[in-house]
Amino acid sequence: MSSPDNTAAESTAAETATAAQGDLKKTERIQRPRGGPHGGGGVGEKADDFWSSARRLVDRMRPERARIGFVLVLTVLSVAVSAVGPRILGHATDLVFNGLVGARMEPGTQVPEDVSTMVEQMDVVPGHGVDFDAVGKVLLGVLALYLLGALFAWLAGFVLNGLVQGVVRRLRDDVEAKIHRLPLGYFDRQPRGELLSRATNDIDNVAQSLQQTLSQLLTALLTVIGVLAMMLWISPLLALVALVSIPVSMVVAGLVMKRSQSLFVNQWRQTGVLNGLVEESYSGHALVKVFGHREETEERFGKVNDELYQASWSAQFVSGLVMPIMAFVGNLTYVVVAVVGAVRVTAGTLSIGEVQAFIQYTRQFNQPVSQVASMVNLLQSGVASAERVFQVLDAPEEDDTGRLALVDGPGEVRFEDVSFSYDPERPLIEHLDLVARPGETVAIVGPTGAGKTTLVNLVMRYYEVNAGRVLLDGVDIAQVSRRDLRGRIGMVLQDTWLFSGTIADNIAYGRPGATRDEIEAAARATFVDRFVHTLPEGYETVLEEDGANLSAGERQLLTIARAFLTDPALLILDEATSSVDTRTEALLQQAMKALRQDRTSFVIAHRLSTIRDADLIVAMEDGRIVEQGTHTELLAAGGLYARLSAAQSAAAGGEG
Repeated sequence: MSSPDNTAAESTAAETATAAQGDLKKTERIQRPRGGPHGGGGVGEKADDFWSSARRLVDRMRPERARIGFVLVLTVLSVAVSAVGPRILGHATDLVFNGLVGARMEPGTQVPEDVSTMVEQMDVVPGHGVDFDAVGKVLLGVLALYLLGALFAWLAGFVLNGLVQGVVRRLRDDVEAKIHRLPLGYFDRQPRGELLSRATNDIDNVAQSLQQTLSQLLTALLTVIGVLAMMLWISPLLALVALVSIPVSMVVAGLVMKRSQSLFVNQWRQTGVLNGLVEESYSGHALVKVFGHREETEERFGKVNDELYQASWSAQFVSGLVMPIMAFVGNLTYVVVAVVGAVRVTAGTLSIGEVQAFIQYTRQFNQPVSQVASMVNLLQSGVASAERVFQVLDAPEEDDTGRLALVDGPGEVRFEDVSFSYDPERPLIEHLDLVARPGETVAIVGPTGAGKTTLVNLVMRYYEVNAGRVLLDGVDIAQVSRRDLRGRIGMVLQDTWLFSGTIADNIAYGRPGATRDEIEAAARATFVDRFVHTLPEGYETVLEEDGANLSAGERQLLTIARAFLTDPALLILDEATSSVDTRTEALLQQAMKALRQDRTSFVIAHRLSTIRDADLIVAMEDGRIVEQGTHTELLAAGGLYARLSAAQSAAAGGEG
């Protein structure tokens, strides 16, 4: 028998395939509330608080504390250099201006009284012109400082890029791991396109937002601090004038953020809806063509696309108001500083170079504030996407802890007074009792929606029973971990699931450590070896996506070989031959007969001819077992099974 470790991957494959199969079981699952690309029911209809999501996103950066500290040091150095630069350039301006004034004055010239105060503050030497050597040294010093600042800024950006990508990589890993821990019911309620959008588009948007905003936000905040310090050093009065713009800017940004956050959440919600529609239309492209629904599909796409357009336009327009408003506030501040500075120069309390430096600082002070404002839309878009990702991470998980351990047993399955429904208001299975004895093949038949697939899903613990118990070798499976349980079960579904890899890898998916001899033995036992030898690369033939370069029967044989290799104690075959022709079905029947040998098996089949040799046939209708027995006994009883058999025989005769 296979161990749980060897079949964990097979369990995941079965869950994934069963989730995909859900679209083909809509009649049976109609009791469940279900969302879709064109209706409600998607997770995340209401956005969380902006600040709580932003703090949560910041918390995910804690493992990068060392690199964050390094980036902070580099950014401080870069900003410090940039903050000192204008002050030094102001000194160069004073040298030039003082030299020009001194060159126009003869030694001993009397300075007019109305400008004497201003000239006294200057380092003017009558008869001496501009000291170009001193000016050159100052300019070279400034150039060196700016080059050093650029180097610090580049290093900070380089480290920050690795930091952000590390955060996003862990976020992707967490989402991937979370998806495998979610119950099957989550996927029934969540449109696949919407979930894919959260796992791809939203995470990419978070990465882009972090990449573009973290560096600029950090630089902007430090620039404000550094520039403010220099402004206070030059003139506290002018600094006070410049600071008036801060509360105005904060009020404007706050009002816009409050409005635009909900708009960005709606934008990404509509993106998920559109992705769901595209995924649905693409996967069902052939049927859309066959049934002539192209115009209807295009109309639905156009409607959803228009809604996304309106949502995106509104979000961008409202958030885009921040930048022009902030620019207007900054220009007003600039004008006031220039006027007050000119007055201070004439009063002799400031030099021309200091006023020039202060005006540059005013621009530098307003620029980061405007940058923060311009990043509001990008930041809100990123946080809105992060909210949607966090909603996936916060979804309730399957509890996979178990108090009891399964032991190797004969494989008896017993349903004791089991009741189950997807929706409490619409019962499906009620008070069901059934025993599958060790080594028996139990066939489950009945009309669509009778509860056949639901029955085996309860054995797999994809869903928990509402009442009663399901026992495997006398152990209540509700007390056993799902990993341990599914490690004893092999499953072959109607919808084959193959990945892009070699044939050998696809067979070994359930037992990654299987040897080549074991893989080929499983292939020979299930008749896969026949067609593999006709392929140019044999077992090393690389399959296309979903095994598109194989026929339906060959794909099904591969999944049977995969289950055979796991050597399960319990086998579930869910309509594994319904999508193939009669000749291929006969081959599949031989493969499945070899697979069922000496193990308990549940077989769900619509073609009654495939289960005549079953040890027990269970006929279900409306979630109840209406009769059970052998093929001969049920035909003689003249009940549901007999009616289904007669209907299929009549259909076969009519086709002939």
